[in-house]
Order: sequence, then C-alpha cells, then structure tokens
Amino acid sequence: MARIFSLLLKIVSGLVLLTVLAIWLTYWLAARSLPDYNADFEVADISAPVEIARDNANVPHIFGATDEDVYYGLGFAHAQDRLFQMMLLRRTAQGRLSEMFGERTLKTDELMRRLGLYEAARQSAQVQSPEATAALEAYARGVNAWIKEVNEGALGRGAPEFFLFPSEIAYWQPADSIAILKLVAVQLSDQIPNEVLRARASLLLPQERLRDLMPDAPGTGLGLLPSYAALFPEAQPGVAPSGTQYALSPFPKSGLAGASNVWAAGPGRSATGATLLANDPHLSFSAPGAWYLARLQLSTGGVIGASVPGIPAIVSGRHESFGWGITAAYVDDADLYIEKQNPDAPGEVLTPDGYKPLRSRPSIVQIKDADPVTLTLEWSDNGPILPKTAFDVDTITPPGHLVSVAWTALVPDDRSMSSVIALNHATTLTQAMVAARDFAAPALNLAMADPDRVQMKVIGRAPMRDALHQSKGRIPSPGWLEADRWQGWRDFDDLPLFTADRDGIIGNTNNKTVDAPFPDHLSYHWGDTQRIQRWQRLMQSREVHTRDSFIEVQNDVVSAAARNLLPLVGADLWFTGEAAPEGTPERQRQRALTLLAEWNGEMNEHLPEPLIYYAWMRALQDRLMRDEIGPLAREFTHVDPIFIERVYRDIGGASAWCDVIQSAPVETCTDIARQSLDDALLWIGEHYSTNLESLRWGDAHMAHHDHPVLGDVPLLKWVVNIRQSTSGGDNTLMRGVTAGDAPEPFANVHGAAYRGVYDFADPDSSVFVTATGQSGHPLSRHYDDLGELWRRGEYVPMSLDPELARAAGVGITHLVPEE
Repeated sequence: MARIFSLLLKIVSGLVLLTVLAIWLTYWLAARSLPDYNADFEVADISAPVEIARDNANVPHIFGATDEDVYYGLGFAHAQDRLFQMMLLRRTAQGRLSEMFGERTLKTDELMRRLGLYEAARQSAQVQSPEATAALEAYARGVNAWIKEVNEGALGRGAPEFFLFPSEIAYWQPADSIAILKLVAVQLSDQIPNEVLRARASLLLPQERLRDLMPDAPGTGLGLLPSYAALFPEAQPGVAPSGTQYALSPFPKSGLAGASNVWAAGPGRSATGATLLANDPHLSFSAPGAWYLARLQLSTGGVIGASVPGIPAIVSGRHESFGWGITAAYVDDADLYIEKQNPDAPGEVLTPDGYKPLRSRPSIVQIKDADPVTLTLEWSDNGPILPKTAFDVDTITPPGHLVSVAWTALVPDDRSMSSVIALNHATTLTQAMVAARDFAAPALNLAMADPDRVQMKVIGRAPMRDALHQSKGRIPSPGWLEADRWQGWRDFDDLPLFTADRDGIIGNTNNKTVDAPFPDHLSYHWGDTQRIQRWQRLMQSREVHTRDSFIEVQNDVVSAAARNLLPLVGADLWFTGEAAPEGTPERQRQRALTLLAEWNGEMNEHLPEPLIYYAWMRALQDRLMRDEIGPLAREFTHVDPIFIERVYRDIGGASAWCDVIQSAPVETCTDIARQSLDDALLWIGEHYSTNLESLRWGDAHMAHHDHPVLGDVPLLKWVVNIRQSTSGGDNTLMRGVTAGDAPEPFANVHGAAYRGVYDFADPDSSVFVTATGQSGHPLSRHYDDLGELWRRGEYVPMSLDPELARAAGVGITHLVPEE
C-alpha cells in the first residue's frame, strides 16, 4: 500500500510539475511579444532619429525631423501595441479571414469580397493627395519596421494570438490603411439592414401601423410611400433562417450602428472666455478597443487625440488652438436595388436600356483545413450583387431577381484618407473646412472649435435622388428604373453647416439635423430621438460652461426616455389595486411600481429601478409587437421609446397594437402594461432575485469588452475579456447600449469607447480616456488600465507638453537611421 501511495504521489507530483512548466512556458512565449518601450532600434527609411515617448498612461508622443518620420513612428507604435488587431482588420476587409479561422468565417469573407471593399481601397490609394500618399507610405514603412524586428528578434511572433492562429504576416501597404477607414464606414452604417427590415415589415403591416413600428424622428411627417408589395407584387413575407452565421463580421447587429455625442460652446458661453469642445464617438466594445490615444508632433504643431490602429492620423482630437470631434451623420448613403434577371439568360439584368450582362470575375477563397472555394463576383450598374443570405435579403427577394447595393463606401475615388490627414494639419476652422471637402465615407457631423468660434458641418458624400424615386431610398427599389438610380452627389456647400455666434452652442447626438422634404433631405433614419432632449436641457441649464460641466454632461446617466414613458405606460397602474399579501404577484407588482414612482430616471449602476424599467419596457414591446408581426418581432431587439409613446398616446390609432388579435377579448393598453410588468418581474426573479430592492443595474449592465477571436474560448476568455459594472443605457448621454438578445439582454456592448474634452482657455488642461487600455497584449498592464478610470467617468491629461510626457513615463523608444 505504501508503494502504491508513493507511486501515486510521484505521478501527481509529476503532473503538477508538468502543468506548472506548461503554464510557465506558455507565459514565457506570450510575454516575448511584450514590447520594450525603452529599447532603441536601428531602422531604415527615416531621415533622422525619431523619439516615441510614452507617458504614464502609455500614450505615445512622437517626435521626428519631418512629418513622414512622425507618421513612420506612429506606424511603429501602432504595430508594437496592436499588431494582431491590425492584421485582423486587414484580413476582414480583404475577405481573407478563412485562411486563419477556417469555414466558420467563410460567409463573412464571401460578403466582403462581393462588396469589393478592399478593391475599392486599392483603387482609392491611387487618387490620394501627395501629402496623404507620403503619410500612408511612411506609416506603412513604420509598421513593416516593427514586423521586421519581430521576425528577426524572435519577439513572440508579435502577439500571443499568432501562436494559436499561425499565419504569415504580410507587409503593410497604403491600401490597407484606406481599407480600415472603410471598415469604420461599415461599423457606422445601418442603412442597408434598415431598408431590408422596413421592406419585411411592410409586407406584414398596413402603412399606418408601419409608421408606428418604424417611426420617423419627430418633425415634419413623411408622405405616404408605396408598400414593398406594391413595388414587387411577387414578394412574399419571409423569415430569416436562424442558422446563417457571419462570424467576425464587421457589420453591426441591429441597434448597434455607430453613434456619438459632440458639442461645443462659444466663448460667450464659457466661464473662461474661450471655446470648449466635447466628443465621445460610440462603437461596439472590444478588447482591445477600437481607439488608440496618440500625439503627433507635425510641422504644423502638435496634434493629440484618438487614432484608429492602421490609420496614420488622429481621428478626433486637438491642436494647441484648434480641435474637432465627430458623430455619425446618418446620411442615407446606401440603397438596395432589386435586379430583374433575364429569364432566358440569368447572367443578364434589366436596365433602363434593356437587358445587360452582369460584370463578373472569379475569386478564390483559401480555407484553413478545407478545400478552397471559388466565388463568382458580380456587379450590375448599381453596384455589387449581394449574397442571398446577407442582411436577410433573401426574405424580400422575389423569384428571378437579385439584390445589389449602391454605397458611398465602395466608390473607387474615395479621398477620405486625404481629408483626415489634411485635418491633422489644419490649425483654423477655415483650413479644416477645406480639408473636409474631400471626405466621402462614412458621412459625419464634424464639430470644430478654435479659441473664438465653433462650427459643425455635415461631411461626406450624400447621394442625389430623383424627385420621382419610388421608394425615396427607404426600401429596396427596382434597379432598372432611371428615376430610382442615384443622380450624382450633393455639393459640399449644400450640406448643412451650423455656425454658432459668440454666445451659442452647437451639438449633435445623432439626432435629425435637417428637416427638408425629399429629395433635399439627408435621411429618414436617424440615430437618436432621446439623448438630444437631455442634452438640450443640460446645455441650457447653465449660463456658462466649464471643462468640468462638459465632463458632467458627458457622464450624465438620466434617461429622458424613462421619464417620458413611465408616466404614460403606468398611468392607470400607479397606487391602484387592493392590498396584496407578501409573496403574491400582485404584491410584487405594487413594490415595483412604488420603486419606479419614486425614481428620477437615473440609470445608476447601483440602483434597482433601471433594471425593472428596462425589463418592463422590453416585455411590453415584445407583447405589443409579437401578435402583429410574429417572428419578425425578434428583429426589434431594443426598446423604441417613440413606438411605445405612439401606442400609449394613441397617435394615429396606434393603440390598436394593444389588442391581441388572436384572442377573443379586447385587451386595453392598461391590460398589456400590467401583464408585461408581471412578465418582467417573473424574468427578473428567475435571473436575478425576487428581492427587488437588492437588485443592481450594474449586475445586468456589465460592459462586455470581448476579444473578437478568443472571447469565447474556455479559460482564455477569463484572461482576454474585460468586464466592468456600468451605469447608463440605450438612451442616456453616457450611452451604454444593451445587447438586446439572450442570454444577457442588458449587457453593455456599445458605447463611448473614447471620451475627450478640450478647453481652449488652457489647452493642456484638456482630458481624454479610452474604455480599455493602449496595449492589445492581454499580459500587459496597459491592456485594461484605463478601463477603471473610464468606468468611473475619469480621464487622463491630454497635454502637448513634451517634458510632461517624458517625466515618469512608461519609456522612451528611439528609432535611429541605419548606418
């Protein structure tokens, strides 16, 4: 027995030792790719030494003898900290994910290749300004210099992910950076899926109920449109197949398109007598995050702010005396077309001049551990032909037809990169306006401030449509009718410009910016109707503002939607009913209503009321919709306050949604409100607790910064994913958009991954922060060190003082020319 025990002890000890050795070896290999920020490197293709001084937040401050050397340094720094992220973005744009990840990403690769986004980037690289071309080429050389150091110095393949997904790292090219800027356009736009969803809904509902379900932003109403069935009588309502997967797709899920807040105050509304500007662009959360803080010392002066790994520029930031911020403008810059095939020659589609052959070419997709797949890419005059399952277009495509897309992000003469780089050199509003003229996609609201003036301009290409356009761009239209095709671009000078006087304030929360009739409109689909209400109130509540008051507004978590909806929905429920014994549904309902009656709409992570409110509104919307539109209701994953308000105010007969068609009784809106509250409380009890007072919104509203590749891998996900208890919600200024679907419908998955506040009375007192950290390496202390500051609404200094950057910093990297 002793011998057996001794043998077992040796075996167990050996296994423990092997496990420890395996863990140590894994850590050692992964840690090899952690960059040494104090190292010096001899590199080619720079004219003089380049200094990269990283401050104590690991923000690189890059100094060089020429602008090209500075862009080289930015490429080097981006690659040091975010190499895997950059390579993943490039492969996404190229449609080459399956070479690394196998068949699960084939659908995504097919969609990206059929769209031709990377090919458009390659064509656009040929039309950039000389200054932008020089910047792109210098940046690419900087990225490639780090790749060379990784290869020659055995630096852990550049990122630990490359051990799990080994692949050759191709050198960076200027077209790669342009393609990543086009991916930003992909992430900001949801015009395409919105057209499909509206078409699907119109096949099920009369026009007056469609107006309830997908309402226009408040303002002048839209005239009656033809239904999709009127345009295409052979189209039948379809249900999207649940099995179609687009792994690692860059396209946002429903309700998660780009958004942002930006505002600026003139000197008369500032306590210091100089302008103020605040910006927080919203994107889907990830680890590492989408943004990377940096400072570039260019020939026109220092510029500091948020960059995107892969792009040689500051996208939102400031100079010493000029700053800018951006929001998604929600310009209707994409249209779907139904292409009628020739029944005798399916490779031809109908045009205004008769049937015409589709342009086509083959494209081979290499797939890890599987045979390659050859695609036939096709284009009509309107644009690329989409795969049948993309955006659920198969649910609205009549037999014998195809679907194409026209989209500004796909134009081959896109000079947006030139515009962004020129903006980095602009030091006045006038220079910035000149720089913005070349911008194509994505369409943005560009807010600008110098010490004395503030302006906001809509930039990007806006399609011109014929006044006789059948669908007005709201649903797919016949691709063979000349009146339904794009008629060119709106002139830059015709796009909205907002100039505030000395005492004025400008701003945007993705709200409607212009109320013009078709075809002079910008869009019928806007990103916000609620945050703007709270923003207006906070801006006008003070005679003058300060940097700190802007920070307070940026982190405001009061929901105007909750304040508007609860009195409407609960009008006949507050403090009604007989006393109910403890433990009964009636008693639980009374407790919930008492809590909500005393609540001010603050979506604080420590309160129970936000969870009760959201669960109630979600259950209510589902009950209202599901009876009318069936399985299509699952596409409406986020609470739409305008829809619920229309129903409970009975606007245009919208209270008809409250009656359950399939039941004999006639239900009232009060009945549905009470039943949905009971549904919500039952759901909360099953998932959290029946003790309502002990609930925490933050437990349900955890921010999910997930690694795009390793985020679902057992064990590893605990290392690479970042979780934060957060306040806010879908409709608060400190926006934290909920996932909307199971298993965690209230998880915070989209919001302000970058925040910046710029004070031009004392520019070096400006502040900024990102939601995670600067490094993309999970073993780096800078992987998530900014996240806790971000969660608490705190910031780091945004100074252009070089000595402050060097003092007590993370390290200083010197790049010196090869001898």
